[in-house]
Amino acid sequence: MTVLVVTGTGTEVGKTVVTAAVAAAAVAAGRTVAVLKAAQTGVGPAEPGDAAEVARLAGAVTAAECARYPEPLAPATAARRAGLAPVRAADVVERAQKLAAEHDLVLVEGAGGLLVRFDEEGANLADVAVLLRAPVLLVASAGLGTLNTTELTARELRAREVELLGVVIGSWPSAPDLAMRCNVSDLPVVAGAPLLGAVPEGVGALAPADFRSAAGSWLATRLDGVWEAEGFRAGLEGA
Repeated sequence: MTVLVVTGTGTEVGKTVVTAAVAAAAVAAGRTVAVLKAAQTGVGPAEPGDAAEVARLAGAVTAAECARYPEPLAPATAARRAGLAPVRAADVVERAQKLAAEHDLVLVEGAGGLLVRFDEEGANLADVAVLLRAPVLLVASAGLGTLNTTELTARELRAREVELLGVVIGSWPSAPDLAMRCNVSDLPVVAGAPLLGAVPEGVGALAPADFRSAAGSWLATRLDGVWEAEGFRAGLEGA
């Protein structure tokens, strides 16, 4: 796996922090890592974006963007309103391939969910995954409603014959409710892919050194971590 596409079931599900955790675990495992933000919205020209935040938390990571737009909207809408050229799927693919030639792992982070539009023709992150022939890591929310959005995303990936590597819960609370505890068992069923981690809420506020030292404990072996789904579920049942 040289390129891994990271998407979410929606906005504000913890996608950037999960990307940072994956990057930190890979760096700790001795791999060179780059993170590519396909389209950054909601930040000004001189402001740090999501890729920079991944690098801040994860450490020795190459950070790159394909395009950025000032308003916090879907990339196609943000580009149109700003009078700027939209990002094209082919642009993202070309940039990812160049980074892959120089790094062991490239994490391509989308904006929002899988089918958020990059341009007026409807290109999206799923198209990027198809063109790259890259697996997708899905970041899901913990609570009520996540099963529906997770299954819809998984079905779209299967329809496009894209591998869903697994699901990571992007913001796991310290006091999960009943729906959240049940979702730990149900998410891999509706996704048809394993649960590969649960990142605690609020860890993006940790000091970078603390974040890096803990990242592997939130992620499964497939993502260079030591987290185990069975043990996590058992702990919830015993709580």
